[in-house]
Amino acid sequence: MSSPRRAAKANAKASTKMAPAAVAPSRPAAKPKFEVVDGASAEATRLAAVLERGVIDGKLDLLTADALQRLIAAACRVYTARVEAGEQLMPVPKNCISATDVMVTASGLLRAADLAVFELGMWQSWTGR
Repeated sequence: MSSPRRAAKANAKASTKMAPAAVAPSRPAAKPKFEVVDGASAEATRLAAVLERGVIDGKLDLLTADALQRLIAAACRVYTARVEAGEQLMPVPKNCISATDVMVTASGLLRAADLAVFELGMWQSWTGR
């Protein structure tokens, strides 16, 4: 009769020799890197591509100032609602835009809400965000 440790080792060795399909747990299919989207997400994706192309081509007037402001405001509201609902979501993917893009936009958003950087820092310390 073998010791419990020796029996456990023998069982472990035997299970590794079995066919992989017999021991591999079933895993859900890997999520595709880029999802197929429709509806508002598809429209937003198409609009983002058009705007990016416009910046590259120097066509900065593809949207009126009013349309751009409404778009940014709506994106801010949706992002805030999702974060407040508990979703862990960054507003843009990492390394997607430059530090200058972030600083110019953040400064503009703070001015639009009549806030100072100090107030942002205080709010962050209070909320932990």
